[in-house]
Amino acid sequence: MKEPNRIDRARKKFEGQVVLVTGASSGIGRQVSLDFSGQGIQSIILVARSQSKLEDLEKTIRKKFDIQTIVYPCDVSKKSEVEQMGREILDRCGHVDVLVNNAGFGLYGKVQDQSIEQIEAVTFTNFLGVVYCTKVFLGSMITRKSGHIVNIASVAASFGVAGLSAYCASKYAVLGFSESLSQELHGTGVGLTVVSPMGVKTNFFNNSSFDGRNPYDERFMLKTKTVSNAVLAAATSHRLEIIVPFYMRVGVWLKHTVPFIINPVIGFLFRRELLR
Repeated sequence: MKEPNRIDRARKKFEGQVVLVTGASSGIGRQVSLDFSGQGIQSIILVARSQSKLEDLEKTIRKKFDIQTIVYPCDVSKKSEVEQMGREILDRCGHVDVLVNNAGFGLYGKVQDQSIEQIEAVTFTNFLGVVYCTKVFLGSMITRKSGHIVNIASVAASFGVAGLSAYCASKYAVLGFSESLSQELHGTGVGLTVVSPMGVKTNFFNNSSFDGRNPYDERFMLKTKTVSNAVLAAATSHRLEIIVPFYMRVGVWLKHTVPFIINPVIGFLFRRELLR
């Protein structure tokens, strides 16, 4: 008999749990929601701005799986909406076992050409959205001495990319926030893991600011399923960060070890695409 792999063993631990995914309407969030729904969980809570897209996903899940599905339209960049969402979800479900902070987007262009409002929009969604959602559910997790937070960052949390300053800064912030919080959670029974993928094949690059340009080589971009597998593994992991694919760990290590060699190379490659 074939020995179950690490991900298969981890998935069995989700039976009967309540899982909440932000940015669930498309891309990584949609795939994560589908994959969690197939693990015998009790409830999947789908959070994003687009109610129609969430309802489409809800229909897909209900056709395939016999679980409770909750659609909750919410803009995670708005603190008041997140606080209301947290209160209503906790009143309805009692608790959340797994929180996946996935919502995020990027705008491409030089800082000098972007407005403060554009930079704020990226920061509020990608970083403060993580903070807001974490805050509304963290207390109940600590009280129950159980739960796991999975924050989706990016390899861009370790590399500054020309044209993606606000995005990279927001992901740096997510990684720093997560590392500090994970230290605070030691011994509480609550876990926290960051998943940092390289470029992923989603609608991320469809934003008009990219204007057909893509700073990442599409040949090496990841499928959403690959990232989703990492998220499911992260939800039962004791590690702080899971980098996807694994070989990118070498690049991160080199960047921190010999930055005077790596940074000029990275700078040249991404500046060339920005100026194209």
